Amino acid sequence: QVQLVESGGGLVQAGGSLRLSCAASGRTFSSYVMGWFRQAPGKEREFVAAISWSGGSRFYADSMKGRFTISRDNAKNTVSLQMNSLKPEDTAVYYCAAANHYGPSDRTYDYWGQGTQVTVSS
Repeated sequence: QVQLVESGGGLVQAGGSLRLSCAASGRTFSSYVMGWFRQAPGKEREFVAAISWSGGSRFYADSMKGRFTISRDNAKNTVSLQMNSLKPEDTAVYYCAAANHYGPSDRTYDYWGQGTQVTVSS
């Protein structure tokens, strides 16, 4: 089992950057695929990015490619999401999640953090 805690959200102007972090507890962090999802008000939760257990494979939603970068540090039990060129439509609660295998569906992920708010002003 793993517990996840996100941090790094906040208010930023359009075109700006934020870096989200997710700290995981548990000695088996390196065995999980880690993902980021987001949910905007009135919308369904959507896939943002995921990274394989080794960090060797990364997956992105099309609208995030080239702007967002996911990374992980297994020694520190952390996964990060660097977000650049932010747009107002990126405003959402961002969630960190862990799964035993990769998939863009939130049903694939067994463990979730509480979320961190990202607000992008125009």
